[in-house]
Amino acid sequence: MSNKRLLKTPFVNAEMPYEKFMRLGAGALTEAELLAIIIRTGTADNSPVELGKKVLSLSSVKDSGLNGLHCVTLKELMSIKGIGEVKAVKIKCLAEFSMRMAMARAEEKLQFLKPSSVAEYYMEKLRHEKKERVILLLLDNRSRLLDECLLSIGTVNTSLLSPREVFLAALKAEAVHIILLHNHPSGDPTPSKQDILITDKVKKLGSMIDIILIDHIIIGDNKYMSFKEAGLL
Repeated sequence: MSNKRLLKTPFVNAEMPYEKFMRLGAGALTEAELLAIIIRTGTADNSPVELGKKVLSLSSVKDSGLNGLHCVTLKELMSIKGIGEVKAVKIKCLAEFSMRMAMARAEEKLQFLKPSSVAEYYMEKLRHEKKERVILLLLDNRSRLLDECLLSIGTVNTSLLSPREVFLAALKAEAVHIILLHNHPSGDPTPSKQDILITDKVKKLGSMIDIILIDHIIIGDNKYMSFKEAGLL
């Protein structure tokens, strides 16, 4: 067998990730080894594990470990020699799959009157966004979700939110309670002056038409801020 042929055959070494998985299980694998199983083949200069480490070095600039794959683009992945379009797409699908699994687990214990529960569910959906997204949760009189709508997508530093759009959506859904939710791309969920002002305005307008704002939750990077918990509502 030629050297060229050997390089294209995945996991010829007994200690390579696939065999390690079969012997010890997935829990024994490092993040680079998990990626190596997705990548499958290496190059003349780098094994699949080494390519996995290169991928993780890209993601570590933006987040820790596998979490950072959400922020790495296809172009950045394909800048690594040995990572072509097919492998790059597989890696991005892996990141999306992990996010959806996290959301599915959080959904099982989602309680709209519990800020930490709401924040946990929307954390993976929003924490990687590069622009502010404002989401309105529309609830019935038993605090069950009627609908969820995206109100606005802002710039990196600010979002556009119209109280008029909030209550048009709430009245259309016949909502009794509402929750505002948005992310801070900086990762810091501390409310801005604008956040505080718009929250107060929506609260006052809602009380006039019996649509109660029960919380405004700001999502940061693995942390959140709840106006309800902070006593600002």
